[in-house]
Amino acid sequence: MHHLGRTLAIVNPAAQNGNGARAAAFLKYASAVGETPFLELDIRTTNASGHAADLASSSVAYDTVLAVGGDGVIHEVVQGLMKIPRTQRPALGVLPCGNGNDYARTLGMRLSVSEAFPQLLTAVRRAADVGMCNGEYFMQTLSFGLDAAIALGTHERRERTGRQGTRLFLEEGINQLVFHRDEYACLFSIDEKEPRDVGVFLFAVQVGPTYGGGFKVCPDADPCDGLLDFCFARPPLGFAQAAKIFLKAKKGKHVGYTDTLSFGRARSLSLVFNVPPPAQIDGEALHADRYDIAVLPRELDVLFASQEGPSS
Repeated sequence: MHHLGRTLAIVNPAAQNGNGARAAAFLKYASAVGETPFLELDIRTTNASGHAADLASSSVAYDTVLAVGGDGVIHEVVQGLMKIPRTQRPALGVLPCGNGNDYARTLGMRLSVSEAFPQLLTAVRRAADVGMCNGEYFMQTLSFGLDAAIALGTHERRERTGRQGTRLFLEEGINQLVFHRDEYACLFSIDEKEPRDVGVFLFAVQVGPTYGGGFKVCPDADPCDGLLDFCFARPPLGFAQAAKIFLKAKKGKHVGYTDTLSFGRARSLSLVFNVPPPAQIDGEALHADRYDIAVLPRELDVLFASQEGPSS
């Protein structure tokens, strides 16, 4: 029963308007009264930016580190875990209670704590890929331009309105499509090949298939294949076509728009922009005009749900 061994749960108590704190209480109760996958469970709550990374970097005595929150706390936890040598590094598990929960979707986890917790009882440990950009690790998504502006704008809109989930991403998406379809000149190379110039509205690099709470921007991305999937949008791109592509991306139905969209896979990418574009890494802001990106194949053991099921 105790296949996760000694487990450290790192909880963002503010996740999803306080659901993180309720998730911590659920973990304590479930561990006290029911069958659990933990030999031991220690729960630590974060109190500032960077705290989750600090806790994870000191977790070498544990078998598993459980990130409880959204993609932001997962991102921080991974920064800490990657400081531990590979042979001593705990496995990463996720108990989702964030707004986007995109990495949890990639793992097949259900998106309520009460439904996701039983999945830990039968979770499968797999060696998963880790992305890296300018020395910072990412587990799900890295993007530039329009889609990054949408992701970053969603944070501000959430704080201002209190709304959550896919609706929030849709609202911000339409706003950006109307007012901010900015084109960026980009010099990019794939796997250290000859660089090429292209004008882009957006450029997304994915470990897993989704961002923005389930938008399947790279629907065939596999988190364990040793490759990064990427998608970029080229001009021309009017509002009507942009809105159509944006809405179809929710279910990955945008891939046929090859006159505007390009898709590919790579082990490494180099992107140099004429001016720094909006950029995000697992939902957190990045600031640079050059981005050196690579995949670290199967560098982190991660807990996947053992059976496929609804995760949205």
